[in-house]
Amino acid sequence: MGVDAVVCPKHHAASLTPTVAKVSVGAAEMMPIVSVTNLARTLSQIKNAGVFVFGTALSEEAKPIHAADLTGKTAIIMGSEGEGMRRLTMESCDELVYIPMSGNEHGNLQSLNVSVATGMALYEVNRQRTLAAGQA
Repeated sequence: MGVDAVVCPKHHAASLTPTVAKVSVGAAEMMPIVSVTNLARTLSQIKNAGVFVFGTALSEEAKPIHAADLTGKTAIIMGSEGEGMRRLTMESCDELVYIPMSGNEHGNLQSLNVSVATGMALYEVNRQRTLAAGQA
């Protein structure tokens, strides 16, 4: 999906265990995984390098992910399951997006497993970039 690296906070995040590496089917050995102490400071550095930071959140300010322009240099921040992003991390984002979902017979389900949501967000980035490349 064109990912250059995965950045994870050193604290309050799942670590790269042998089980995680195995489940990644080799991607963990080919993809740089960067563990950082201060995510907000890292996001500031990423933004200074010309990368636009999108945060995934259910928020009044968030817009559907397909309505965001994901064709440029992009970082996507995924919050933790259940609690989402921390306040300082959310404030460090340039724009907030969400994955629109239809309701079901049990009400309006608005929560996804973080790995599923990440896959969907990366697919949307890839879809937009593929369309943009075809139009160029």
